Amino acid sequence: MTLTLYNTLTRRQEPFETVEPGKVKMYYCGVTVYDYCHLGHARACIVWDVVRRYLQFIGYEVRYIQNFTDIDDKILNRACAEHSSMEAVADRFIKAYFEDMARLGIKEADEYPRATHTMNGILRLIHDLENKGFAYPADGDVYYAVRQFSEYGKLSGRRLEDMQAGASERVNVEDPEYYKKKDPFDFALWKAAKPGEPAWKSPWGAGRPGWHIECSAMVRDRLGDTIDIHAGGADLIFPHHENEIAQSEAVTGKPLARYWLHNGMVKVDGEKMSKSLGNFITIRELLDRGVDPMAVRLLVLTAQYRTPIDFTDEAIADKTNAWHTLKAGLLFGYQHGKQLGWEVEDAGTGGQGDAENGKQISASYIERFQELVNDDFNFPGGLTVLFELAKELQRQGNILVHQGKTETPPQELQQQWQTLVTLAGVLGLEAKPEAETSTIQGLSDAEIDAKIQQRQAARQARDFAESDRIRNELQAQGITLIDSREGTRWHRN
Repeated sequence: MTLTLYNTLTRRQEPFETVEPGKVKMYYCGVTVYDYCHLGHARACIVWDVVRRYLQFIGYEVRYIQNFTDIDDKILNRACAEHSSMEAVADRFIKAYFEDMARLGIKEADEYPRATHTMNGILRLIHDLENKGFAYPADGDVYYAVRQFSEYGKLSGRRLEDMQAGASERVNVEDPEYYKKKDPFDFALWKAAKPGEPAWKSPWGAGRPGWHIECSAMVRDRLGDTIDIHAGGADLIFPHHENEIAQSEAVTGKPLARYWLHNGMVKVDGEKMSKSLGNFITIRELLDRGVDPMAVRLLVLTAQYRTPIDFTDEAIADKTNAWHTLKAGLLFGYQHGKQLGWEVEDAGTGGQGDAENGKQISASYIERFQELVNDDFNFPGGLTVLFELAKELQRQGNILVHQGKTETPPQELQQQWQTLVTLAGVLGLEAKPEAETSTIQGLSDAEIDAKIQQRQAARQARDFAESDRIRNELQAQGITLIDSREGTRWHRN
C-alpha cells in the first residue's frame, strides 16, 4: 500500500519518497491578507489540512509551514482607502483568517512566516541571484533574468518561444517597467519605493520585495533548500510557482520541491467566483447562514482534490444530509455505549497509535481506507469506508431503540465505532455530544421513567385518554416511547 501522488512537475503519479526517511517538509502558499477568506481559500485549506493529517496518520513526522503574504499592492490599496496602514490591514485579516479556519476545524500550521518578517532572507536571496548572474538592478528595481534559467517553464509546460508569439499584443509600452527590463519576460525581485508607500532598506535602495521572491525566501529560511511537498492552488502554477523554481534552483542548484501538488479551483453555480458577478462568498458569510462547517468539509472532500468543484445550494444541502448520516454514526457510542456496557471515552485521536493505546479499531477497515486514500489522496474513496461504518451503526442504533438489543455483538460495535471516529478524525470530521439532554429537554431520566409508570397505571385502569396525554406530553419534549412485549422503552429525539 504505497502512497502515490500526482506530481505537477513530472505530470505523472509517482511513489512518495521523502528527502529524509519518515519526515515530511511541506509548504503551502497561503493567503494575501487584504480581505476575508472566501470559498476558494476554504477548499485549499481543507485539502492541505487533511493531506497533513493523513501523512501523520500513516506515520510521518510532518513539518507544515504556511505563509502570509503581507506585502502586496492589494493590501496597500485597501490601507489607502481606509486611511490605515498596510500592517494594520494585514494584522486585521490575519486575525480573521484564524477565526475562520478555527470554525472549519483547520489545524494550525507549525509556523506562519510573514514576508515582512523574512526581509533578511529575501535580501540575501536576491543578492545571491545577482552574484550568480540571474538578477540585475535597474533604477532601484531588481529583475530576474528569465532566459538565464534554462529550465524555465518546466512546471507549467510553457515555453518562452510559444509565449513570445503573442507577446507584442500584451506589452504595455506606458508601463515604466517595460523600459527597465532587459527582456519582457523578466519579473521584479525588488521594487523601488514610491512616495508614501512602506519601504525597507536594501543595497539597491529603499523598496519592497516582489511577490514571488517572498515564498522562495520563506521556504529556504524555514525548511531548507529542498522540501518534500510544495502545495497550492492550480492558479499559482504559472507564474508564481514557476518563478519560485527559477529563483530558488538558480541559487541552490537543487530541486526546490520533490512533489508539486495543486488543488482545483472553485466555482459558484457554475461560474468563476468574482465580486463583479456578485457570487463572491466569504467563509464567514457561508457559516453565518447556518451552514454546518462539517458539511463544507464533506463538499470539499467528496471531490478529487485536483478537480474543480461547484458550490451550489443543492450541493450544500446534499452534503448537509450526508453529514447528518455520518454524525449519527459518530455519536453512536455516546448515545448507546452505556446501554451496551461500554466504557465510553474519546474514541480516537486520528492516528494509528490508537490501537497501541488500547482503542479497539478494525484493521480491515483501516487497510481499506489506506488502500483507497494512498491513490493520490483519494479522500472520496476513503469517505465510502466511513459512510459504510456510519450507516451500519445508525441501523444498529435503530434496532437497539426499537428492540432493546442489537444484531451485532456490543464488542464488535464498539470496535466499529472507534474505527469510524478514528478515520473521521483523519479527515477532520468531528462530532461531539451536545450539552446534557436532560437539561435541554427539561426532564431528567428519572422524571421520564416516572411519567412512563404513570402512563402504565393509566393503561391498566383503561384510561386511554390519560395514557395518550402522557405520551403526547413526552413527545412534545422530544421523548419517543416504544411499547413492546418486554415493556416500554424510550429515547430522546
